[in-house]
Amino acid sequence: MAADRRSTGDLSEADLLAALRRGDRQAFTAVIDRCGDTVYHVAYRLLGSREEAEDVLQETFLQAFQHLKDFRGEARLCTWLYRIAYNLALMRLRRKEPETISIDQPLTLGDDEEVPRELFDWCCLPEEELLRAELRSVLEEAIRSLPPGLRAVFLLRDGEGLSTEEVARILGISTDAVKTRLHRARLRLREHLSRYFAEDLKAHEG
Repeated sequence: MAADRRSTGDLSEADLLAALRRGDRQAFTAVIDRCGDTVYHVAYRLLGSREEAEDVLQETFLQAFQHLKDFRGEARLCTWLYRIAYNLALMRLRRKEPETISIDQPLTLGDDEEVPRELFDWCCLPEEELLRAELRSVLEEAIRSLPPGLRAVFLLRDGEGLSTEEVARILGISTDAVKTRLHRARLRLREHLSRYFAEDLKAHEG
């Protein structure tokens, strides 16, 4: 059985999809093994709740398996699943935060948005400062503070290491839009971390 499962997991995209459409249970398991962790991580980082991320994970695979006939293979199977997960997570975010910025707005994301101009220089801080657990918490807080459109791009591109083209397919936007939003997300995160380091240094000096 283990050997059968391993061989199913090594199938090409086309063969795996064919097995799924035949109702091969081992193929279903292989897809979950192949894509499940990233689906969960994306949902969790977007929603900030393990319980909701688990719900999105289950809903994603349920919807995918119910609509396999609609999948044309124009993108990777995992990319298709990430898009489903993103849409499900985004619907939950909109229910919780109706005032957040829509990803359908222009690339400027609002005329009143300002790109940070002066940032505290934290390139040369002692290494131990960068390894502090507190910094991870600050970074997570900064990521959660991003508007959903920026947060999703950052998590998929920098967090999960997907290509610009894959992120564009998942979010249904152009590659130029991905690059613009990623740049803005990185600037916002850098600004957030810069304030943290500036305040931290002042506290130590005081």
